[in-house]
Amino acid sequence: MANRLTQIATRTGDNGTTGLGDNTRVSKNSLRVHAMGDVDELNSHLGVLLCEDMPPAVRSLLVEIQHQLFNLGGELSIPGFELLKHEAVLALDEALAEHNAALPRLEEFILPAGTRAASLAHVCRTVARRAERAVVALGNEEALKDTPRQYLNRLSDLMFVLSRVLNRYRTDGTVGDDVYWKSERMAKSGSESA
Repeated sequence: MANRLTQIATRTGDNGTTGLGDNTRVSKNSLRVHAMGDVDELNSHLGVLLCEDMPPAVRSLLVEIQHQLFNLGGELSIPGFELLKHEAVLALDEALAEHNAALPRLEEFILPAGTRAASLAHVCRTVARRAERAVVALGNEEALKDTPRQYLNRLSDLMFVLSRVLNRYRTDGTVGDDVYWKSERMAKSGSESA
């Protein structure tokens, strides 16, 4: 790997193509490159989120997810190759169940808001959905394994749950909450807070 990174500016992409991991060249506007880029962007947003204060268990989980997204990016860069294992999807399922069980039931839709960490988690959620759409589009044109699509689908769900966890996290002993959408239904029921 070290030899691959000795020259960063190769200029080989100046013609609008990029090299895949199997040494083929494709358009930088190909579905595969879009999927790779969206996964890379998602991983970068997770890196920004990791700059925030959060529970140690959430931090460890996000670091592991970054490694799995790197595997996913590698898999997408080599057609027909598999790096992301189904066990990674199962790990997200377990994390979803664990973190969701500790949260109160939702009363209404929530806004992508609250603490900075929770808001960044929502950005990660939406970028994960875009990456999932890109992988679905690629899978409609080329043979892909199910795991990449499933992983991104589960990850978006998990980031929603983690945004709720992060909105409640406080180091001063207080407990935060979600930012609820001010719907007419809640206003009529009197459950909307001022």
